[in-house]
Amino acid sequence: MIRFYKSFRYALNGLILLLKTERNFKMIAACFVLTLIVGFSLSFLGQHLNRFEWAIIWGSIGLMFVSEALNTALEKTIDTLHPGQHPGMGQAKDMAAAATMVASITALVVGAYILLPKIIAVF
Repeated sequence: MIRFYKSFRYALNGLILLLKTERNFKMIAACFVLTLIVGFSLSFLGQHLNRFEWAIIWGSIGLMFVSEALNTALEKTIDTLHPGQHPGMGQAKDMAAAATMVASITALVVGAYILLPKIIAVF
């Protein structure tokens, strides 16, 4: 049980570090909060999201958080192990950034697909 507590504490420390130091992670967190506000506001305006729509939104947001965290971890590891310039290291970092971009575009499309029709219906 103590090992579980320690591993949870390390994970929480990593999350706090990401929120404190990584600009893109902060932007994702802001989009997450905005999405929640819009989703809950729609419920009060008669256009509530069903459980499936919420699940898809949560999954998309989670995908963005995970991809950005892994991208940051990979970049920090590469920068630590190989501080100089190397084409292979640069390519690896570019590929990780591309994965994050794909996750972000996916979340944007999902959010637009689910939320826009409901927002339009309010007006």
